[in-house]
Amino acid sequence: MRRVRDVILSADPSMSERVQYGVTFSSSKSGDFAAFVRYSEPGVNLRLMRGGRLHGRYPHLEGQTVKRVRITDEREASARAAELRAMVREWCALGDAARAPSRARRATPRS
Repeated sequence: MRRVRDVILSADPSMSERVQYGVTFSSSKSGDFAAFVRYSEPGVNLRLMRGGRLHGRYPHLEGQTVKRVRITDEREASARAAELRAMVREWCALGDAARAPSRARRATPRS
């Protein structure tokens, strides 16, 4: 987990970290980037609550709207460091748009 934290926090100067409700969050001026979840499972499980707003190609990002990245060990974290840094940089570049409500279309009933 320490290697993943180091990569995230060093990717952009606006990134910071806080613990809330026993969960470690990585945040920037754009809002919460990700949280470390499922501490009881081996490796690192990083949850990106608004990961669906990222548009880059990230092969290890799983899920639809709420995305996640699973990293098994420090070696894998180092191998994915460039991808993690790119995600953080894109997130930070979104600014206020990252916090804006999603523009998902809702089906409207027909009369």
